[in-house]
Amino acid sequence: MVSILLFATVSLASLGLFTWKMAGIVKQIKLGRPTNRSERPGERWKTMLLVAFGQKKMFNRPIPDVLHFVFYVAFIITQIELLEVCIDGFTGSHRYFYHAGLGSPYTAVISTIEILSILTFVATIIFFARRNLIKLPRFNMQELLGWPRQDANFILLFELLLILFIFMMNTADEALLLESHQESYGFAISQYLAPAFFGSDYAPQTLNILSGVGWWGHLLMVFLFLNYLPYSKHLHILFAFPNTYFSNLNPLGKWTNMETVQREVGLMLDPSLEPNLEVGENSDPQRFGAKDVNDLTWKQLLDAYSCTECGRCTSVCPANQTGKLLSPRKVMMDTRDRLAELGTNGFNFDDGKPLLGGYITEEEIWACTSCNACVQECPVNIDPLSILIDLRRYLVMEESKVPSELTGMLTNIENNGAPWQFSPADRLKWTEEN
Repeated sequence: MVSILLFATVSLASLGLFTWKMAGIVKQIKLGRPTNRSERPGERWKTMLLVAFGQKKMFNRPIPDVLHFVFYVAFIITQIELLEVCIDGFTGSHRYFYHAGLGSPYTAVISTIEILSILTFVATIIFFARRNLIKLPRFNMQELLGWPRQDANFILLFELLLILFIFMMNTADEALLLESHQESYGFAISQYLAPAFFGSDYAPQTLNILSGVGWWGHLLMVFLFLNYLPYSKHLHILFAFPNTYFSNLNPLGKWTNMETVQREVGLMLDPSLEPNLEVGENSDPQRFGAKDVNDLTWKQLLDAYSCTECGRCTSVCPANQTGKLLSPRKVMMDTRDRLAELGTNGFNFDDGKPLLGGYITEEEIWACTSCNACVQECPVNIDPLSILIDLRRYLVMEESKVPSELTGMLTNIENNGAPWQFSPADRLKWTEEN
């Protein structure tokens, strides 16, 4: 009874804390400007199933993609064992599914989990080496220094400890059967580890303690990881599914019109129209473009919390490859950091460090070529370009800040209807020169 009460207390406290933190994040996201992402639901479900569940965009880089796939499959299958652990915790039993008569199917599932756990262990070591020993360039860029790098290593450590506790429980249980001369569970790996590590040198009481340590260790690591998620890049485990569902279904080169501009133009053409301020009668009109995260849409904010920090976007960015300051990954990380800061201090908090200028510089914004390579590469359909475009729009339309290289082009478009300094009537005269 004591163990059941302890399990219930730990479980409810962990789930309650996680729910409270996630509710705060969802509240932050919902404070973004409205945008319609409800059309074509059938296509959206298909996109989510292919990209998020089916990992469609994860198979263009063989080594990391295979390793990530091992993690992904192991994570899904291991939930079966976690379900059994929870049932055991609430009922006070042990190996509930096995004693319920599942027998061979149960053994097959746990054996599969053990094999996947070994593969995950190997993948974890490789991931750790890629980040800390080989030091791949995309994992050692400026924006990953400090906490982001520690975060990735913490997750790898969690995974190793979780695997350790799983095998401690399974091996101790197999050793108990071996000690009492009972038929083995037949787990693919633990049945061989039991005589190798425990043999006949351990008393049943000791084996029971080791099994309990493995059981509680497995459970506590899961709950610790669950409550670590809201502070980690691995929040994409949850947000990848809604983020891909609400993906932009239009062609990548199609930009959205600014509703604020359309409204102003409509008022000029028809003064009888209502101003229709979105934020109240006495409030300031909505900005043209975005200066801070509260000027972005809720989908852009969801993108920020869905970022995996994998760096694939930055690795294909032509601006970054040519040495420019722009990193699409940093844009998403900066947006998330700014949103989290406002979520902590209040959305009206003004510290003089807005997203534009305080986190993302003008140099970064204008370095973007608008090629959409980052959008195409992202494994969860994040759109860093849309944020950059909105920041540009604010600079141009509200601050009148335009690089000198663009000033002449914009003037020509205004006067001549084209980027060139020729009137429409003279535009083809070059053909007559020879």
